[in-house]
Amino acid sequence: MKLTRRVKEILSWYESDNPGTKANLARILMEGKLGGTGKMVILPVDQGFEHGPARSFAPNPAAYDPHYHFELAIEAGLNAYAAPLGMIEAGAASFAGCIPTILKVNSSNSLSTTKDQAVTGSVSDALRLGCSAIGFTIYPGSEYQFEMMEELRELAEEAKAAGLAVVVWSYPRGPMLDKVGETAFDICAYAAHMAALLGAHIIKVKPPMEPLSLEAAKKVYIERKIDASSLAARVKHVVQSCFNGRRLVVFSGGEAKGTEALLEEVKGLHAGGANGSIVGRNAFQRPKEEALKLLASMIEIYKTKP
Repeated sequence: MKLTRRVKEILSWYESDNPGTKANLARILMEGKLGGTGKMVILPVDQGFEHGPARSFAPNPAAYDPHYHFELAIEAGLNAYAAPLGMIEAGAASFAGCIPTILKVNSSNSLSTTKDQAVTGSVSDALRLGCSAIGFTIYPGSEYQFEMMEELRELAEEAKAAGLAVVVWSYPRGPMLDKVGETAFDICAYAAHMAALLGAHIIKVKPPMEPLSLEAAKKVYIERKIDASSLAARVKHVVQSCFNGRRLVVFSGGEAKGTEALLEEVKGLHAGGANGSIVGRNAFQRPKEEALKLLASMIEIYKTKP
């Protein structure tokens, strides 16, 4: 596999990493229909933990089968597939080497009353299963945010030493934030920056909305006229907040939405310089042919010149 100039440039941003970690990042960046472009579309399937099986898979019963998700990601030509331990174990042998995998090593559930996640996987699990990376969620703003960050620090150190990449889901939530605040422009940028500071190779955040939330930040955003007028402008600032674009930033697809609305959102993400999308429910809750068509359309958007 010959690396493209763009992928070599991206790998050069990660100056402290060993050849193993860089090789695993290259595996993800060179995979699928966007391979070599520096753009990514990733399928995450951790919603069974987060929302329960029926809420996640009943709209498309084929998705109860873990093999379905491997097949969907491979057939769509995606860069990687992310899931908790059991889902990856259930297809590990059948799909070994077919697509880079990301082991989600912490999870929450809808029965919990706390803004926290349990550690549900390990670096040794990721190595045993042939994964390219671990994935970890932090909740900036939560009462448990510092414990989560400390858990991430330990797991990231171990993962990097073993030659794995680290993907961080950075989702603000907690007593200071209402639903608007969780996706506010300044809060999304702040959450992405925290993930970069914690050593993430790939950062996952939600698309930023126009409102500003943190009173201490509002004055600066207004005085410095930081543009929030379009999704592309807001994404550009989030990317800037991740070491001026020297860290990979992908954006979640969020709750189920119509095809046109999702593709318009992807156009805005791409125009703002996003490195890609990480889309779960909006893909696997559709019938497979419809999902493949949607993912193909997303990939075509990321192939175009912004």
